[in-house]
Amino acid sequence: MAERKVICYIAQSLDGYIADPEETLDWLLDVEMDGDAGYQQFIETVDTILLGRRTYEWVVSQESGEFPYVDQRSYVFTSHPKEDEGQISFTSEEPASIVRKLKQQPGGTIWPVGGSLLLESLLKEDLVDEFIISIAPVTLGNGIPLFQKAQRQFEFTLKSVEQDGQIAQLHYTRRRN
Repeated sequence: MAERKVICYIAQSLDGYIADPEETLDWLLDVEMDGDAGYQQFIETVDTILLGRRTYEWVVSQESGEFPYVDQRSYVFTSHPKEDEGQISFTSEEPASIVRKLKQQPGGTIWPVGGSLLLESLLKEDLVDEFIISIAPVTLGNGIPLFQKAQRQFEFTLKSVEQDGQIAQLHYTRRRN
């Protein structure tokens, strides 16, 4: 059985931000694309979603109060857990602890949707296996960076470079000895 992978599929501005200073993705909506940057193909491999509470609330607000990932098992990391809702678990458990358990179980891709603090906690524990980063041709100057301050150096191997309209997509895999 192949080990499950944690794959960060995400869009960022040319200067490295995943959200503008108002914590929106409005800047991304105007970028010219020919397709969906491989999203549909990617999401079909995903059976587990990881989100911070603020990202979860933002996603729900953008979807008129509906959580769009009802077909996937989801974990929302929060300091104020509440009752689970269907496939969604609200937990204060450390993300790395949950990911280690998930990697021991059969299943598909584990997708940390956001935010950058969640990603930082997974990187700190060397739990991210791949990055698929779509780079939009816009600079924001400020906002939420994709990467917080790295705790240590990690090496990745470039797997592919794709273009979808004005989006450049880089796919990296973690290089481990």
